[in-house]
Amino acid sequence: MTRKDRFYNQAKQEGYRSRSAYKLKQLDRECGLFGPGNTVVDLGAAPGGWLQVAAEEVGETGTVVGVDFQRIDDLEDAPASVEFVRGDMTEDETKDEVREVAGGDVDVVLSDMAPNMTGEYNLDHARSVHLGRQAFDVATDVLKTGGDFAVKVFQGQDLEDFKADVDAEFQYVRTVVPEASRDSSSEVYLVGKHRLTAPVREGDVVTVTVEDEGSEGDGVAKVEGFTVFVDGAEEGDELDVQITEVKPKFAFAEPAADE
Repeated sequence: MTRKDRFYNQAKQEGYRSRSAYKLKQLDRECGLFGPGNTVVDLGAAPGGWLQVAAEEVGETGTVVGVDFQRIDDLEDAPASVEFVRGDMTEDETKDEVREVAGGDVDVVLSDMAPNMTGEYNLDHARSVHLGRQAFDVATDVLKTGGDFAVKVFQGQDLEDFKADVDAEFQYVRTVVPEASRDSSSEVYLVGKHRLTAPVREGDVVTVTVEDEGSEGDGVAKVEGFTVFVDGAEEGDELDVQITEVKPKFAFAEPAADE
């Protein structure tokens, strides 16, 4: 039995609306996308296979919001609150509706969107990256600090640039090729972990004043209210530092080398 047949038949047997449900299950296993009570936004959610998986994983205290131009049939016996928004997620009106329906911070943004296939590889790749970037724009707009993002894109010449852009906005990014992908498919999934909303990025050089000393002996400074731990600095020091690592709620730095 081919992989296509196995996952197609398994989806039928287990009640999933699409074989792609198993792709999301693998992404979650390998990257830890979901937690109980999470709020999840699924872009291009029809027919609802990913909604089913997300609802199972976030549980009865979670919320899953499906967004699509197409109508999505209600999920029967979903273990989470599942809501639907019909519209274009790139439009501010739709984003506002999603925020209202989600009821607050969004923990995870998903996109399994794919372009209408032309059979011309480079064109299909370019269109998939365009869709991926649209989803990425949504993710950076609605995700809370520390939130996660998973998006499908086809392999090709623009993939690495797109991955680098995602990497710049998250603590790190992984590339996953799910087992449930068809043998003939060039699709991969980029998973951005831990959304960064800090005013600094790795490599930046900024001037800070050390205001306190941390429990590990590092100096503690603030950049636009964001905490930066400075190696070897003492309270009262004013100095230029280079950011060495950025996490969702704080960053590490060391004194900048003199030019």
